[in-house]
Amino acid sequence: MKNLFIAGLFIFSALNAIGQSKKYVTFEANIANRNTDIIKIINEGKVIKTIRLNDKGIFKDTLVVDGGRSRLYDGVESTELFLKNGYDLKLKMDAKKFDESIVYTGNGSLENNILAQRILADEKLYDESAVKLDDAAFNTLIEGKKAADLARLSNKKLDPDFVKIESENGAQAILAISEHRKEGQLTAKMNNAPSPDFDYENHKGGKTKLSDLKGKYVYIDLWATWCAPCRAEIPFLQKVEEKYHGKNIEFVSISVDVQKDHEKWQKLVTDKQLGGIQLFSDNEWKSAFVTSYNVTGIPRFILIDPKGNVVDADAARPSSPELQTQLDSLLN
Repeated sequence: MKNLFIAGLFIFSALNAIGQSKKYVTFEANIANRNTDIIKIINEGKVIKTIRLNDKGIFKDTLVVDGGRSRLYDGVESTELFLKNGYDLKLKMDAKKFDESIVYTGNGSLENNILAQRILADEKLYDESAVKLDDAAFNTLIEGKKAADLARLSNKKLDPDFVKIESENGAQAILAISEHRKEGQLTAKMNNAPSPDFDYENHKGGKTKLSDLKGKYVYIDLWATWCAPCRAEIPFLQKVEEKYHGKNIEFVSISVDVQKDHEKWQKLVTDKQLGGIQLFSDNEWKSAFVTSYNVTGIPRFILIDPKGNVVDADAARPSSPELQTQLDSLLN
């Protein structure tokens, strides 16, 4: 009996070792109300897998990863992942409640569930209410984040690489949140003030100035052809344009592409039949209009009133229900 027990233990250990030594990740997901039919997995900045969901929003695939830092994209939504070869990870979520609904099971679920909890907690730190806090209240918020991060990483069963990455992420996030607050405070000062003007090339020919559009609300989309999140917003923008067609508003898209991508911009606008007013900035990121709005990332959206004053220097995205709520209040 003892020999049988030892033999069984040996077999179990061998099978477990084989599982741990797999040179790939088995990843399965069940995504309700998905945004797209195609899921992209990015690892260390590179797209390592493009996966098509079936009709029920389910996929199962294998991935080969080089490190722990990964990200899953479902259209405009995305979430962080911690993946290691040997994991057998399962994800269940509802894309309508994206971060709030994420639950992992299987090998690797401990780390990824903690990651999902941290992401959800961090979202509150980027909320507009956090930007408006005074210094003392903001410092209290940051100290609370540090304590919560430390508590989440105290589990001794966590992968050491995960703990290291998350500790680094925590420090970087605090710097990013502090910078976001500073930028938000600077941007908020532009609200209710006259907007800087622009005079940019129009895809249809000639040039267009912001001042040419006085008398109407202007919703501006700063984007680039290489920007995946920007392009993911395009279908939503087209639906917003359609809803408010004939209303007192112009939709203006300004590309900050480099000059060498000018033809690429022209072709994309034509091929995708992009609506609204399509403009090309005169000096990409360094264009005076772009720098005046403290733009450090795209897509970025700006709303201007008929008098040329800024309504919202950091307006809601087309994919956000908040935008249509705001436009309804202004235009109806």
